[in-house]
Amino acid sequence: MRDSKKTNILLAMVGAAVLMASSPVLAQDTTAPAPATAEATTEAPADAAAVTTADEATPEAAGGHGGESLTPIKMFMDSGIVVKVVMVGLLIASIFTWVILIIKIIEFGGLNAKTNRFLENFRGARSIADMRKIATSDEFDGNPLADMAAAATEEVELSRQAGLSVTGDHRDATITRASTAVAAVQSGLAGRLSGGQQFLASTGSTAPFVGLFGTVYGVMNSFIGIAESNTTNLAVVAPGIAEALLATGIGLFAAIPAVIFYNYFNTRIAAYGTRSDGFAAELLNAISRQLDKGA
Repeated sequence: MRDSKKTNILLAMVGAAVLMASSPVLAQDTTAPAPATAEATTEAPADAAAVTTADEATPEAAGGHGGESLTPIKMFMDSGIVVKVVMVGLLIASIFTWVILIIKIIEFGGLNAKTNRFLENFRGARSIADMRKIATSDEFDGNPLADMAAAATEEVELSRQAGLSVTGDHRDATITRASTAVAAVQSGLAGRLSGGQQFLASTGSTAPFVGLFGTVYGVMNSFIGIAESNTTNLAVVAPGIAEALLATGIGLFAAIPAVIFYNYFNTRIAAYGTRSDGFAAELLNAISRQLDKGA
């Protein structure tokens, strides 16, 4: 019985010793997850930074368009102020070019129609007085050929009023003065018909270079944005360059019609100049004929 009690006591002491020895281990196991939690906490900002970096690399963060479709209007709205000014200036020049086209087409159409009517009436005149009456009528006011005829017949009339023998001794001098008066009117013909030509020439020659300036400036800003965003993603690079190239496109859009219209109207002006040369010869012949007849 005593041995049994001693054995129980001994077992109790051994069990207590085991429990005491095992308690630090339990405590260590219980506190072990704490460092893991700290490590997770430490790694979390790194993950967040990675996410932030990924977000910054997106087109939106770097100034891109986030996959949106690019249209000319959107590219214009997203471009810089300098490029916008260039585009607006070129568009205004293009509008003026088309306005000049419409105005000059109407001008030349009316000019040729009035000239045809004047020549028909002029060739039916029977005297220098009839020529003068037709040339100075309100119907043909402002017509270059009518002005030439009016100047020549007025010179003949002034010579007659001065008491000169326009059908006799002073006939050749009268014709020479009439020819000089016609040449004076004809010298201003090109200036009268070339209105707007200088603008077309300037637009045709300078618009491509103005557009190129906008492109260079826009590409420069685009590369600066690429350097600041620290990415070479095509979605970031392409929109800025496309906006810059739009300026060159608008420059060509303004220049090409201007050059075409300039050459076209130069041809029309030259053709009318040739027509006026022919009429000058016809006019002087008619005056000479009438002076020979004593009219």
